[in-house]
Amino acid sequence: MDHPWEIIPLIAMFVGVAVIVKYILDYKTRAKLIDKGMVDENIKYLYAQKPETQTLSSLKWGIILIAVGLPIFIGRVVMIQMVPPDTADAITIGGMLVCSGLGLCLYYLIASRKMRKIKENGTES
Repeated sequence: MDHPWEIIPLIAMFVGVAVIVKYILDYKTRAKLIDKGMVDENIKYLYAQKPETQTLSSLKWGIILIAVGLPIFIGRVVMIQMVPPDTADAITIGGMLVCSGLGLCLYYLIASRKMRKIKENGTES
């Protein structure tokens, strides 16, 4: 190891994984407590999951991952042949940011229509 800075991303990755695992386990513990009725009624609404929000969350992450993956693919396969290699990386990163922003706008439009329809009908369709 030539530089001590090389280990920082590795440490950050392990800390990130540990934090994510902690949040997942805490959430599951709280959900079990709520299911068994061991929590005050005022707090139950914070952890109740509705099926329509789960569907919309999956939709959001699908749109974002496609919106980020597409510029990476285009930047690595197509753009390398068209532009100089030193600018291809910057264009790819810019494309990722722009496409993910457009993906979030698309998600907002779809989610707002779906939630409006749910409120009107009273069910998910």
